[in-house]
Amino acid sequence: MKVAVVTGSSGFIGSFVCHALLRLGWRVVGVDCMSNYYDVSLKEARESRLLANDRYLSIHDRVETPGLLLDVFEQERPDAVIHLAAQAGVRHSIENPRSYLESNIVGTFELLEAARVYPPVHMLLASTSSAYGANTFMPYSERVKADHQMSFYAATKKSTESMAHSYAHLYGLPITMFRFFTVYGPWGRPDMALFKFTKAVLNDAQIDVYNYGDMKRDFTYIDDLVEAITLLIDAVPARDLEGHYPSDSLSPVAPFRVVNIGNSDSVQLTDFIQAIEAATGKQAKRNLMPMQAGDVPATWADASLLMELTGYSPKTTITDGVKNFVDWYRDFYDV
Repeated sequence: MKVAVVTGSSGFIGSFVCHALLRLGWRVVGVDCMSNYYDVSLKEARESRLLANDRYLSIHDRVETPGLLLDVFEQERPDAVIHLAAQAGVRHSIENPRSYLESNIVGTFELLEAARVYPPVHMLLASTSSAYGANTFMPYSERVKADHQMSFYAATKKSTESMAHSYAHLYGLPITMFRFFTVYGPWGRPDMALFKFTKAVLNDAQIDVYNYGDMKRDFTYIDDLVEAITLLIDAVPARDLEGHYPSDSLSPVAPFRVVNIGNSDSVQLTDFIQAIEAATGKQAKRNLMPMQAGDVPATWADASLLMELTGYSPKTTITDGVKNFVDWYRDFYDV
């Protein structure tokens, strides 16, 4: 039986990845500290669904704890590692940057050290579309330089890409970094726009619309993201460049690549809000505000490399994805 270690396993994306791997017959070891960055009861509800499967093991601890992941790797000898544990949120990184340093950078260092001693077949580490920072040429391509991050959150995630590349080069560790674009869907994070907007609209409260609504995002539905991640497990980077696609971001010196996971469509924020209005049957009360520090006006993924590597392309429309979330929200919170 194949074994996967998934960090951030009780998080939004992590819990869906664990479910997908369990459905595929894997044994899954989830590591999550159950931080109180947002409502812990939501994380507990996600985890309870995973614990119903006897092939799932849950470990509650921080990935940055010295030696923790080394012990997990020694005991489990994972075939695949999906590293999703991180302190998330662009805006929170302005208020509490140290938590990003500890979780994102130190935590990733601990993971890489464990893999150096007990190498998995493939490691997949989460980065972010925020790594593209000040780039304005769109759609974003993995082969374009990304050197000007706009928030400390983005800077820590870009740093983990550089760290991972060095370990891939020095120790031959096959590593894929995936940059995902505004993931949304049922069981999502309460600090994300869809969750906050839906809650406010259903309660007749105002929603804060930044940059006066002149923003675009490449929204990626959770099921599409997870399908892409599970397919990428078998797309193991190799040192030899022969046979790889012209658009590949494969490193010339290491078994390392970066892959965008996005819908390849940039949606206007106003259209996103209209999808929420349609799904809830209620009108949003907009509080128009200037751009937030650290934010970017638009994101848009070039997901052609994902298609070339896996044959898969995300396809869920914003209308369907938002409706699925609103239906879940109403059911979960009995609204």
